[in-house]
Amino acid sequence: MKINGYENGELPIEEIRFFDLAEVGVEATPEELRKLATFLQAAADNMERMGTSYTHEHLSDKQPGFEGSPHFVVFNSELSE
Repeated sequence: MKINGYENGELPIEEIRFFDLAEVGVEATPEELRKLATFLQAAADNMERMGTSYTHEHLSDKQPGFEGSPHFVVFNSELSE
């Protein structure tokens, strides 16, 4: 597993560069954590079912209430190797 990210800034999309993170902190309510857990479980199920057809999913597209949050995206690690 890798955790990637980029700094919160106003760069144009073509200038954004991902970098590996050593640690992630999540500041959330119990309800938000449960929604995140539900999203991750569904993403794992979708990834298994779809195989390499599964590329990625965005939390804000699947769970209401995260539209204004930082982007949380799950990527298929089989496609990055």
